[in-house]
Amino acid sequence: MFPWNYGFHWSAASYIFLGAFYTVLLVVAATVISAVLRSRRDLRAHETEEIRWHSDFHDLPARDRVCRHVLAGEFARRECPNAFDCRLCETHARLIAAHPPEQPDEPEEEIFGMSFPLDRLYHRGHAWARPEADGTVTVGLDELGGRLVGAPDAVDLPQPGAVVHANGTAFHIHKREADVRVLSPVDGEVVETGGTGRGWYLKVKPLNGQMDMRHLLCGAEIKPWLMREMERLQLALSAEGAAPTLADGGVPVADIAQSYPEADWDAVCGEMFLEP
Repeated sequence: MFPWNYGFHWSAASYIFLGAFYTVLLVVAATVISAVLRSRRDLRAHETEEIRWHSDFHDLPARDRVCRHVLAGEFARRECPNAFDCRLCETHARLIAAHPPEQPDEPEEEIFGMSFPLDRLYHRGHAWARPEADGTVTVGLDELGGRLVGAPDAVDLPQPGAVVHANGTAFHIHKREADVRVLSPVDGEVVETGGTGRGWYLKVKPLNGQMDMRHLLCGAEIKPWLMREMERLQLALSAEGAAPTLADGGVPVADIAQSYPEADWDAVCGEMFLEP
């Protein structure tokens, strides 16, 4: 049936066969090439995000790079050696094996008048991740993060099909002069987008069948982390010439940015959302 075969003769049947054969061949080749190019693009994007995060992490003040086990009181002093990716940390694995996290008795933790539901895990850049029954993970902004940006001027969300990586960009929020890059708490493919009014921003599905969230804070870790975050916020506001009124035991207002019009909000948000 091919021209190079002995005894081949051109006919209507041979034209139809060869046309169909080479069409299928071209479709398969185009699909493979497209997949390779898409994979290379995603790989490059992941590498770029990873390089950017490690650079940003090392630009953070030493007080902001502390290990999560310092927050829990298990170490007096220790800087995180893995840029907040506890999945790579042997020390974290050993401590968790020796002292598994306690299951919370209450459905949420209330801290400084803010609600932190315990059905989700928290990224130190103020995003949360909640596993769903269908295997996806919902991503949102915790209440302190929400009060920092208040009512956003605009939100830039990735399109469904985009891939996000832990500590890489999840989405952008614009508030006053600030372009806030919210870090993704998880790795995954975006399957749906939400928004401020829906209480969440992304739904993602795992890239390899299961979501690894060992690097996120949960349970009893949340309160000491938030207490430190309130201290960081006071320092950030003081550094920008604002007079912070977030005294110990105070409740942050719903729109902190609006309450501090004199502050450089891009610098404050950069500090709090881990983008120095």
